[in-house]
Amino acid sequence: MIDHIIDIAESPARLSVSNGLLRIRPGEGMEAAVPLREVRALIVSHAQVTYTNSVLSRLATEGAAFIVCDERHSPVGMMLPLVGHGTQTERFAQQASVSLPRKKNAWKQIIKAKVRNQGRLLKRLYGTDYGLFDLGSAVRTGDSENIEARAARKYWKYLFGEGSGFKRDFEADGVNAWLNYGYAVIRALVARSLCAAGLHPSLGVHHHNRYDSFCLASDVMEPYRPIVDACAVELSEVYDPMEGLTKDSKGDLLAALTGPVHVQGERKTIFTMVKKTAASLADYLCEEGKELYLPEL
Repeated sequence: MIDHIIDIAESPARLSVSNGLLRIRPGEGMEAAVPLREVRALIVSHAQVTYTNSVLSRLATEGAAFIVCDERHSPVGMMLPLVGHGTQTERFAQQASVSLPRKKNAWKQIIKAKVRNQGRLLKRLYGTDYGLFDLGSAVRTGDSENIEARAARKYWKYLFGEGSGFKRDFEADGVNAWLNYGYAVIRALVARSLCAAGLHPSLGVHHHNRYDSFCLASDVMEPYRPIVDACAVELSEVYDPMEGLTKDSKGDLLAALTGPVHVQGERKTIFTMVKKTAASLADYLCEEGKELYLPEL
C-alpha cells in the first residue's frame, strides 16, 4: 500500500468519491484518482476547492485527516475520525483518569526522546551534538527542570549553522513557514494514529491549552519534529527562504514526510512509527505497558 499526503494548492478543483477512489478534477488538466484507503491526509490550500459531504465522511471512515489552510497556505483547521477503535469508550475513560505521576513519566520519556533526536540531527549535520545528549539524559519526571526549553535555545542557535541568526517565530514567513507547515502535517498524522488507537487527541499528558483541541497530538509529535527540521535545513540550501512556502518547497516537504526515514539501521515511514507510538501510549495510559515507543531518528 502507498501512503499519500495530498495538498491541493495550485488550482481550483472539485473533489468527489466513487468506487473507493478519491477523485480530483482540476479546473484544467486530467482528473486524478487515489484509493481512499491510501490517503493519510488531505490538505486543501486553494480557496476554490469544492467537495461533497461524501468526501469528508469517506475520508473520516478511512481514518484520514482533513486539513484546511488559510490564504497564506498555513494550516488553520483539522478534521479527524470520531471512531477508530473497538473499545474507544473504555479507553477514553481510562485515559481521562490516568494518574498525574504516570502522565509526568510519559512526558519525561517524550522530552528525553525529543532532545536526543535534536542532538542526533545536529551531530549528523555538524559533527557535534552541542551538549544535547547530556541534556536529554538529565530529563526528570515531568521535565521539572525545563530541559526542553534549555535544549531549544542551543538547538535553534546551531540548527541552520552557527551565526545564522535564525529565530523560531510562529508568525514569521520563510523558514518558519516551512517548519509550521511540516509540523502541522506531522500533528495531523499523529492525531489520526491516536484516534485509531482509541485515544482522544484532546486529553494531553502535558499540553493543556484550552484553545488546543489536540493537546495529546501536540505532546506525542515532539520527538518527530526533527524530521521536519532536517528537511528545512535541506530546503534552505536550495530555495530562497524569503519566498516562503511555494509549490516546490511544499512538494519537497511532503516527499520527506511520506518517504522512508533511517531509524536505528532500518528504513521506516513516519506513518509506521507514529502508529506504533500511539499504540504504545494507549497501552501505557491503560497501565498495560511501561515504555513508549519513541524512535531514535
